[in-house]
Amino acid sequence: MLLMMLVLFGALLLLLGSGVWVAFSLMALGWLGLSQFTSIPTGDVMASDIWGSSYSWELTALPMFIWMGEILFRSRLADDMFSGLSPWMQRIPGRLLHTNVVGSGLFAAVSGSSAATCATMGKMTIPELTKRGYDESVVIGTLAGSATLGLLIPPSIILIVYGVATDQSISRLFMAGILPGLMLISLFALYLMLWAWRYPDRVPPGEERLPLVEKLRRARRLIPLLGLIVGVIGSIYAGLASPTEAAAVGVVLSLLLARFQGTMTRRVFSDALLGAVRTSTMIAFILAGASFLTAAMGFTGLPRDLAAWIGTLELSPWMLLAALTLLFILLGCFLDGISVVVLTTSIMLPMVEAAGIDLIWFGIFLVIVVEMSQITPPVGFNLFVLQGMTGRNILSIAWAALPFFFLMLLGVVLISLFPEIVTYLPTAMNK
Repeated sequence: MLLMMLVLFGALLLLLGSGVWVAFSLMALGWLGLSQFTSIPTGDVMASDIWGSSYSWELTALPMFIWMGEILFRSRLADDMFSGLSPWMQRIPGRLLHTNVVGSGLFAAVSGSSAATCATMGKMTIPELTKRGYDESVVIGTLAGSATLGLLIPPSIILIVYGVATDQSISRLFMAGILPGLMLISLFALYLMLWAWRYPDRVPPGEERLPLVEKLRRARRLIPLLGLIVGVIGSIYAGLASPTEAAAVGVVLSLLLARFQGTMTRRVFSDALLGAVRTSTMIAFILAGASFLTAAMGFTGLPRDLAAWIGTLELSPWMLLAALTLLFILLGCFLDGISVVVLTTSIMLPMVEAAGIDLIWFGIFLVIVVEMSQITPPVGFNLFVLQGMTGRNILSIAWAALPFFFLMLLGVVLISLFPEIVTYLPTAMNK
């Protein structure tokens, strides 16, 4: 087992370090494992597994949720959201910095992507907040951390990938992500309030207080967004639609919203569609490679042997989770979130199941840790998005986002201490 692990790990480092696409690297790793350590016909397994992974019904939701996010990215949604939220944030310590947190949470609930949330919110809030005198590094750090909510709050693309890779219910995963997402929003907002109390001189004075009628008038701009969230997430929770059907509803509603706003042109439609096709095919290609690697690892017996070896160490679930947290953070320094999920699930799941850890809970744990990697150099996607928007050094952006890294680590501790934060809604939905 040790020789096989060393060979496969060395091959993986060589392939990824050489710039080979992740999907090809996964396929090459599976081929190497089958051809060198088993007598199984490699070509037959590769053909059947790659084909079998490509027609999963659950996978159909993926391109539609991505398309929905692409449409909304090109709409006026971020502008309306900022206008609707800002009057209500003026009297909270930290003031308009909270629009990054709450706005990212709301946009995450319709985009499913961390990078899309970061780019959409950033193009609106960074110029607005810096123009009003807010410290740019705090604005950027707040946005970098809050935008990671796009990975956790449903409809999350990475939760769909995890559900397909591990054969878990995507509906239950979506429900499991809601309360942890709200928990992180609360932690981020609480941190901003404490920071504003500690450094009051770094927060500009509040603007003129608006009458309640004017606040409510501006808040009406949030109605289309909230309606879209209820239409997508509410239909899943109520049992009226599967995630795939809810994705179709979301696409139709987002098209109607963009049309109503006057932003739906032929160019916007084609750009959104092509963007969704590019992203979807990339993810589907990675999933096909991961499916073959999972089958290959099963034939080699590596996950089973590794799980048995971990069992002999008699690690407590807490120690196992601590080790996995460190491993996923390190992997996230060099791989994107989806690659981390598909690369590790085939090997890690037997260990996790042997430790008695619920796989729905583990999916949320994994996504929160992957969120942390989104603001960790050198491959933190949110850092690159913000670097492109601001021109700042990537290390300075990572430093500004560091408090949110530790807040997410606190979130991991909280869901470990109180697993009901994750499991309550999926259990209630089943009832």
